[in-house]
Amino acid sequence: MVGYDPKTNGKKNSKIGVAVAGSASGLVTRALISPLDVIKIRFQFVTFELLTEVAHRTMWYDTGDFSVHFVCGGFSACAATLAVQPVDVLRTRFAAQGEPKIYRNLRHGVMMMYKNEGPLAFYRGLPPTLIAIFPYAGFQFSFYSALKQVYEWAVPVDGKKNANLKNLLCGSGAGVISKTLTYPLDLFKKRLQVGGFEKAREPFGQVRKYEGFLDCVRKIFQEEGTQGFFKGLSPSLLKSAMSTGLVFFWYELFCHLLSCRSTLDSSRQGE
Repeated sequence: MVGYDPKTNGKKNSKIGVAVAGSASGLVTRALISPLDVIKIRFQFVTFELLTEVAHRTMWYDTGDFSVHFVCGGFSACAATLAVQPVDVLRTRFAAQGEPKIYRNLRHGVMMMYKNEGPLAFYRGLPPTLIAIFPYAGFQFSFYSALKQVYEWAVPVDGKKNANLKNLLCGSGAGVISKTLTYPLDLFKKRLQVGGFEKAREPFGQVRKYEGFLDCVRKIFQEEGTQGFFKGLSPSLLKSAMSTGLVFFWYELFCHLLSCRSTLDSSRQGE
């Protein structure tokens, strides 16, 4: 179960266990998909667990409530994003530079950005990032929970039988839905993050410059049409389906393994 579940009757994992499961799921998933974002995933699962527990204790709600999972998932992602935004900006710039390279290595990139653009350069694109990540993560958690309920209704699960397949499929579905609904915001974020970096983009052809979030939206619509808001959607959907599905799959699996180990240790101590 992703999030706080009062039905566990005290058998839920500790906060450290949740952090370990989140870290392990992130490490395994990113090793398979992309060796990045491990810190963000660990922070996000721990924060989500805390927020759903607070929501449950302060106001009773159904553990499958769509809106609670949406809000808690959104806030947990925003907290994680604030922590890793500078790394995300650097990653985007390294991916965007052409030849000759502007940044030789990570240290050089940090020094050049700070010297030429100031400390705020590390938070370029933060407003659209937060605007995008809140619904994206919110939809991920809420649709994951909703799809699991639909799956269990359509394909009744006998105990833990086929549970791993259910987690993988529902996670993938949640990833595709959330990415499709929020993709334009992610595109705006990346366009703004490479702002002030136009020289390195010249080998790729036309270089566009945006004055801010609204100017970015307006110019993309005027110059590229509505289809410009969804450029590169197909590979993003594939990546999101794989990464989100695997994150939830491994997270649920590691939580189950840790819970089994905790139960086994408790039974041994009681003997």
